[in-house]
Amino acid sequence: MATTAQLFEEPFDADEYIERLAWRTPGGGSKGGAEAFDPKRLLEEFENHIEELKQLDERIQRRVEKLEHQCHREAKEFAHKVQDLQRSNQVAFQHFQELDEHISYVATKVCHLGDQLEGVNTPRQRAVEAQRLMTYFNEFLDGDLRSDVFNNPDKIKEAADIIQKLHLIAQELPFDRFADVKAKIASKYHDLERQLIQEFTAAQRRGEIGRMREVAAVLLHFKGYAHCVDVYIKQCQEAHVKEKLDGTRHSDVEQYLKNLYDLYTKTTALATKLTEFNLGSDKHTFLSKLIKSIFSSYLESYIDMEREYLRTRGAMILQRYYDSKNHQKRPVGTGSIQELKERIRQRTNLTLGPSIDTHGETFLSPELVVNLLQETRHAFERCHRLSDPSDLPKNAFSIFLLLVEHLCVDHIDYALEIGLSAIPSADAKNANLYFLDVVQQANSIFHLFDKQFNDQLMPLISSSPKLAECLHKKKEVIEQMEVKLDTGIDRTLNCMVGQMKHILATEQKKTDFRPEDENNVMIQYTTACSKVCVYVSRQVEHVRKSMDGKNVDTVLTELGVRFHRLIHEHLQQYSYSSMGGMLAICDVAEYRRCAKDFRVPLVLQLFDTLHALCNLLVVAPDNLKQVCSGEQLTNLDRNLLHAFVQLRVDYRSARLGRHFS
Repeated sequence: MATTAQLFEEPFDADEYIERLAWRTPGGGSKGGAEAFDPKRLLEEFENHIEELKQLDERIQRRVEKLEHQCHREAKEFAHKVQDLQRSNQVAFQHFQELDEHISYVATKVCHLGDQLEGVNTPRQRAVEAQRLMTYFNEFLDGDLRSDVFNNPDKIKEAADIIQKLHLIAQELPFDRFADVKAKIASKYHDLERQLIQEFTAAQRRGEIGRMREVAAVLLHFKGYAHCVDVYIKQCQEAHVKEKLDGTRHSDVEQYLKNLYDLYTKTTALATKLTEFNLGSDKHTFLSKLIKSIFSSYLESYIDMEREYLRTRGAMILQRYYDSKNHQKRPVGTGSIQELKERIRQRTNLTLGPSIDTHGETFLSPELVVNLLQETRHAFERCHRLSDPSDLPKNAFSIFLLLVEHLCVDHIDYALEIGLSAIPSADAKNANLYFLDVVQQANSIFHLFDKQFNDQLMPLISSSPKLAECLHKKKEVIEQMEVKLDTGIDRTLNCMVGQMKHILATEQKKTDFRPEDENNVMIQYTTACSKVCVYVSRQVEHVRKSMDGKNVDTVLTELGVRFHRLIHEHLQQYSYSSMGGMLAICDVAEYRRCAKDFRVPLVLQLFDTLHALCNLLVVAPDNLKQVCSGEQLTNLDRNLLHAFVQLRVDYRSARLGRHFS
């Protein structure tokens, strides 16, 4: 049967069950296995197995019947227990009802007794209270307050209760007979009310919540209770404001200004919300006065602290930057002597004073600029919120002047001065020209400065006379910087031309244009031309990266004109053979290709004309007049054309001068 039980494992499948039974029977498998298939043996096994299954079913059925009988017996026992518990619960509930009725009866008796006692005691208490009040009234009538309750500060609570009741009684008395006593009671009433409010305020400052609760309960019956509420609110605000501001006012000005701005902003926002409630017809005036009384001492000194903070903070940011560069800031000269030096330097390109090697450092920092502008932006925001409307334009202008001082004068202008001092002389060799990098960064910085001027300063001053002052100051700063930028760019262009001149002087040989073997010239253009073009292309790209807008065309036009003048004068230093003239034309063609990078029509036109002039070096003598009358040369001075023709080695032998006589 154990084997049979194994065949009943879940999940049960009848077909699989028969198959497994047949497989376990020797000779009963479908394939026969090792033994041949024996149907009789398989039938016998099936019959025996069926008998076993019947016996198993009988045993299981008997077990089920036994369990069912046991279950019915236990269910009856449980039902009897439940019935016994229900009967016990019913008895307990009846006892509880009886007890509740008894308690109600006793309580009714007690209440009735209390009512009877109160009916007897209340008239007695009223009589005692009336007698006591009459005694105190007599004291006011006599004008001599002898009772300790009116003279002992510790009994102010009891005195307040008495005077409040006397004040109500006095209001019912006729004025003509009791005018004097009514005035005395009213005076004492107001005096006690004032003392209670002072005591409430003092307790609030000491943080004694229990004492505040006691005094407020006494004041509840006085007319000045609403004033007590006002004092509480004002005191809460003042205590919070002082805690936030007084602790940082002298130790951390930055945090003080932030806290003042945040507190004032939140307070005004709260006042705006409070106007939605019914606070009376003059609620706006009331709230404004309340805010002013809290912040007046701080707002009066705000702009002075703001300016002092910005001055200190700006100087610290600048010094921290120069320290990071290990740079000791040089004093920048001002006045007539400095202006005279600058004019001489512009006109003569002489180096006046020691030249500075900045090693490529522009001394302009985007991070520093962002920090200064960020500090100024916060200052403008605080100024807008904390300044009186009548003082707002003046305060905003003072903040703007500090920004000009730190950003434009102490940083940009100083960098321009250093950049100007670092520009080498025009005849310097292999000079590194960093001033264009200074120009690029200065332009970027000034765009940020201009954006802050328009976005944050203009809304604060747009409708005031300070607008004209701000615009004038901005224009003045721009003009001062433009003068130095123009000076630096001009001297930088001179250095570029000087470098080109140096390349031509060292690389150009006289034999380049008068080769010894006219038939064995294999180069397309001279080495000097190649190196100059490489240098010029690099400088043109440098200018494009450093400038923006119309400034690019303006500077490239000036550089292109000077480049043309240099090449024009350079070519007039040599004499040219026929093959040398062809090589000069090739050089000019290469210069003209380089000039296309300028993307300036005037520069390209100048080199086109120069290219046409170089044709005079190779044209046949009989065709000179025809070439000179060509479209590109017909408007040029005859002396210039003659000067180019004189550069030909065959000028005298071919009697070319007769063509210009």
